[in-house]
Amino acid sequence: MQVAAQLRTLIVGGDLNEGESLGTEAGLRARFDVSRPSLREALRILEADGLISIVRGALGGVIVRRPDQRMTARAAALVLQSRSVALADVFDASAVIEPAAVRMVAIGRGHRGAANRLRDIVLEQKRTIDDPLACTDAMIRFHSEIILLAGNQTLILVCEMLNEVIARAITDVLTRGGDEPPTARRRTIRSHERLIELIAAGDGDAAQTHWNNYMAKLRGSLLGQSAGAVIDPSRHR
Repeated sequence: MQVAAQLRTLIVGGDLNEGESLGTEAGLRARFDVSRPSLREALRILEADGLISIVRGALGGVIVRRPDQRMTARAAALVLQSRSVALADVFDASAVIEPAAVRMVAIGRGHRGAANRLRDIVLEQKRTIDDPLACTDAMIRFHSEIILLAGNQTLILVCEMLNEVIARAITDVLTRGGDEPPTARRRTIRSHERLIELIAAGDGDAAQTHWNNYMAKLRGSLLGQSAGAVIDPSRHR
């Protein structure tokens, strides 16, 4: 539909910001010179795509919702569930991508600055070492930051989706009492610090090898009995 396509282009193209109002239905009908049924069908399509929300009432209107990783994760989770994909499968995809990204960061011109950014996250991990949820959140951010520092936009999108799915599953385990002891978190922090040393030195091969080994160990300790669990879209609303 032409109206839906035009609005989608505006939202996805960045011309409209998150939370910005498109106006009322009456205003949009006048703007696009369409009938009420045609406009409502266009809005239904965009709402189903997660690009708008409709606020009812006198002060209501059509509100822009910018695409983000939660939307991507939700859509991906539905597909993964339909294929009976296990959480371990998602983690294994991340374990393939991250070491390659680590190498990209280490051999990049800004590798020393990248190391400093990762050090800041490690400091947060140490500060929250006795708070399982907060420390785990900082550890997940460490993984996300690696991908951001690699600078490849496609990798960033894919890994945002993967990390969103994995992070929700890990949070579920922690809230059900599956917490690791502080000693385990300290071992993780030491692995992160070693990676930072290799990145700061610009040693791409050693950094990639280290992260390959780390991700292999992390798989068993992190997923545990949840490894075979099928992805649940209800965790990604």
